[in-house]
Amino acid sequence: MSTDFQQAREALGQRLRELRLSHPRGRLTGPQLAARLGWPHSKIYKLENGKQTASVEDLRAWAEATGHPGAADELHSRLRGFESRIRSWRRQLAAGHRPVQDTWNAEVARTAVLHVWEESVVPGMLQTADYARHIFLRYAQFQGSTPDTDEAVRTRTRRQEWLYEPGHTLHVLVWEAALRALVCPPAVLGAQLDRLAGVIGMDTVELGVIPLGASLKLPPANGFWVFDDRLVITEDWHAELWLDDADSIATYLKVWEALRDSALYATEAHRIIAHARHALGPL
Repeated sequence: MSTDFQQAREALGQRLRELRLSHPRGRLTGPQLAARLGWPHSKIYKLENGKQTASVEDLRAWAEATGHPGAADELHSRLRGFESRIRSWRRQLAAGHRPVQDTWNAEVARTAVLHVWEESVVPGMLQTADYARHIFLRYAQFQGSTPDTDEAVRTRTRRQEWLYEPGHTLHVLVWEAALRALVCPPAVLGAQLDRLAGVIGMDTVELGVIPLGASLKLPPANGFWVFDDRLVITEDWHAELWLDDADSIATYLKVWEALRDSALYATEAHRIIAHARHALGPL
C-alpha cells in the first residue's frame, strides 16, 4: 500500500475522531459510538487509526451518529480523493471484470497516444480473445471474483477498435518473457504470437520487444500504461494505481524511455516472436 494512500487514510481517521469528540451533546467514547452504530468497537478503532478503509455508507452513518450530518459530503469527498488513486481489486471486481474493462475503454477512447510496458503478459490492446479469456479466468480464480469472463473478453476486444482509428498511436514495449509465459495452452499462445507478429508494420502501432539477454538500464518491474500526458495506470496484486500528477507521469515516461533503449523493432522484433513461436513446437 502506498505511503500517500496510508497517510490519506490516517488523515480521514483523524477527522472521524474529531467528529466523535465534538458531538453537540458532548463527546462520545468509542464504545458509545459503536453501540449507536451497531458496530464492534474494533471497527471504530480501525477506522480512526487508518487501519481500515471506510465505505460511503460507513461515513454517512458516522456523520449522523456523531451529530454532524452535514459532514457526510466532506467525508465522502476525502474518500474519493484517495480511492481515485488506489483502486483495490476487491472493490473493483465485486461486480466482475467487465465494469473494470468498461472503465478502461472509456479512458482509452479519450486518448490519442499510449505508452505501454508489459513484462509478463501480452498487452490487452493486442490480445486475442482466447488469450484474454485465459487471463481473465486465472485472475477470477485468484481473486474469487464474479465469473463474467465472456462479457469481459468482449469488452476488452472492443477496445482494439481504437487501433484502427486515425490519430491514434500505441507505443508498446514487451519483455520476451511475456512471449513465453504459458498462462494459457500452447496452441492459444501460438495464435497470440501470430497476432503479435501481425501488428508489426501497422501505422498505429510501434512494437518493441526486449530480449531476455538484453542489457537493461533498469530492472523490469510491473507493467504500466501512460495515457497521453494526463494519466498513468499501473497495478499490483492488491490494487490498481491511478496517477495523474505531473511528477508521476514524467517518472513513468522516463522509465519507458529507459526500457526502450533495450528494445528491438521491426524485423528483429519479428525474429524474437518467431523464436518464441518455434519453441512451442508443433501445435
